[in-house]
Amino acid sequence: MLDVGEAGDDPKGQDMVTRLQSITPASLVSAVDLFCGAGGLTHGLLRAGIKVEAGIDLDAQMRHAYEKNNPGVRFLCWDLSRKNCRSIKKLFRHGAIRLLAGCAPCKPFSKLTNGVENHEDWDLLDNFGRFVRGILPELVTMENVPELADRGKPVFDRFIETLERCRYRLDQRIVLCPEYGVPQARKRLVVLASRLGEISVPDGRYRDPGRWKTVRQTIAGLHRLEAGEQDPRDRLHGAPLLSPTNLKRIRATPHDGGTRHSWPDALVLECHKKKSGERYHSIYGRMWWDKPAPTMTTLCTGIGNGRFGHPEQDRSITLREAAMFQSFPRGYEFWPPKEKVNRSAISRMIGNAVPPNLAEVVGRAIMDHVSAHQVLSKRQSR
Repeated sequence: MLDVGEAGDDPKGQDMVTRLQSITPASLVSAVDLFCGAGGLTHGLLRAGIKVEAGIDLDAQMRHAYEKNNPGVRFLCWDLSRKNCRSIKKLFRHGAIRLLAGCAPCKPFSKLTNGVENHEDWDLLDNFGRFVRGILPELVTMENVPELADRGKPVFDRFIETLERCRYRLDQRIVLCPEYGVPQARKRLVVLASRLGEISVPDGRYRDPGRWKTVRQTIAGLHRLEAGEQDPRDRLHGAPLLSPTNLKRIRATPHDGGTRHSWPDALVLECHKKKSGERYHSIYGRMWWDKPAPTMTTLCTGIGNGRFGHPEQDRSITLREAAMFQSFPRGYEFWPPKEKVNRSAISRMIGNAVPPNLAEVVGRAIMDHVSAHQVLSKRQSR
């Protein structure tokens, strides 16, 4: 059992009605983004009208992307495992409804690490729960990989138990990102919790697969590239150089959803000839033009890491394309202009990000929830 930590507000929420009655629409929600990365969650919350005060991440490489694209929001390079609740609590704007938001790094819970409990990031969700207990913000949202509720079940159960013991009403759901305007077949676990009243994870507007945004709609207008070529107008739109053998492989892969199963035997890797290699059918595959992209990972610009081949051009996708599949705006700047692009760092930023379009839908649901309870509290006080 985790320790209780520092005391937050009155757990019975006796000052909640007073707080709701005193705030104005322009200052409804004040948020702090934990494990903020390059700012995908913050960017979506800002678009929803939420005032994000600060983003916190241990990785200093995230600072430029976070601050450049989210003007007026501070980036704090903090190790949250070493911070107390007071240091987070003082970041919120006085008198506003507080939202503690975040996406703890998902490596411990992903399929790639098989949920090993000795992973260095395993306790980060516990720290999130510690801040919830110590601050008692009116609102909490947490987003992560779906496997958290399975492979990470003990730590996830502790987090949910913390919310329930602190008198939150909560909802949790595994959502499909294309339903929220993200051109990517990504599934995410979303948790919403409120001490104001009942709250629900919102439905996406695009429940019909025929309305999902596709690869074609997302990247067809970008500059055409050969493997190893760079768009002179966009440093992130550069196709990685392929080895002569991999160039032969992508050329032998049929356009629009083709796979390695069409290759001549001479190009097939030995590991894929074994029974155990049959399940990796998407490796070296091309995307489909008229479907959403596959899930973007931290290695999504390498054709040997998944179905990350361009649907038509003989190359893997670029960093810019990967970012757009995550629903980042076309001009989102990930790296300082005067510094050499660090492809691996940017790939990590993109693959680990909360899709801004998903974050915006969640943010709008939060704003609607607060507004509704503000109106209700005023009626009750008459």
